[in-house]
Order: sequence, then C-alpha cells, then structure tokens
Amino acid sequence: METTNRIGLKETEAKDLSAHLNTLLADYQLFYINARGFHWNITGEKFFELHAKFEELYNNLLVKVDEVAERILTLGHTPLHSYNDYLKASEIKEATNISDGKAAVHNIVQSLTTLISLQRKIMTAAEGAGDEGTAALMSDYIREQEKMSWMYSAYLK
Repeated sequence: METTNRIGLKETEAKDLSAHLNTLLADYQLFYINARGFHWNITGEKFFELHAKFEELYNNLLVKVDEVAERILTLGHTPLHSYNDYLKASEIKEATNISDGKAAVHNIVQSLTTLISLQRKIMTAAEGAGDEGTAALMSDYIREQEKMSWMYSAYLK
C-alpha cells in the first residue's frame, strides 16, 4: 500500500505534482523578470500606458510565484529557489533588451500561452490525484490568464 503525505495525497503523486509545479515556478520567475525588464525599458508612443500595465503584470506574477512555491511546500516538497535552477527548468526564456511595446506584448502573449498550457496539464494531474487545492489554484490562474491573453492580443491588432 502506498503512503500518503500529511494532506492525504499519495506521496508519489505529490512528488510528481511538485515537479510540475517547480517547472511552473521557474516559468513564473522568468516571466516576472521579463515583465520587470519591459517595465523598465519600454519607450515610445505608448510608454505611459504600457509602463503601468507591465507594473501591474509583474506585481501579479510576484504573488503567483509565492503561491506556487507555498503549494509545493504544502505538498511536502522543496520549491526551486535559485536562478540557475529556474533557467534550467523554465520553458519561458529570458527576454533582453526589449524596449518596443509590440515586441514586449508579443512576448507576454507567448508567455501566457506557455503558462496556460502547463497549468492545464497540472490541473488534470491534480484532479487525477484528488488534489483539489492544486487543481483549484490552476483553474483560477487559467481563467485569469485567458482573459489577459485576449486583452494583450487585442493590443497587437
């Protein structure tokens, strides 16, 4: 018989979920630092509008970084916590020297697509493991980010 962790999930499933969540954590960390760079370096006609939107975005991402790390800890595992680990694990890559608004927004839309896809996989795995906490968190993120993706995509048209 398989052992369960302190919140009643099978240990092997909690470990697998934590590994996926660590990938998500790495993606969030890279997306966060990219958004900070867009905020700092944006120039041009839409500076004021985009500067504010990018600040809103990175503040939102910072909250999610903490929530994902705490979920990993709740599952009984250790979140990644070095940039070297984030760079290795992240599907989102560093975006450097972007000051053009459309290029930054295009990168944001791509990053949201990456996050949504991974979060759907995590949600499905969490549902299969009976992990309502992780599934609900992913559902909340997906709903919010689908709307963000639509809004940022509309800017590009």
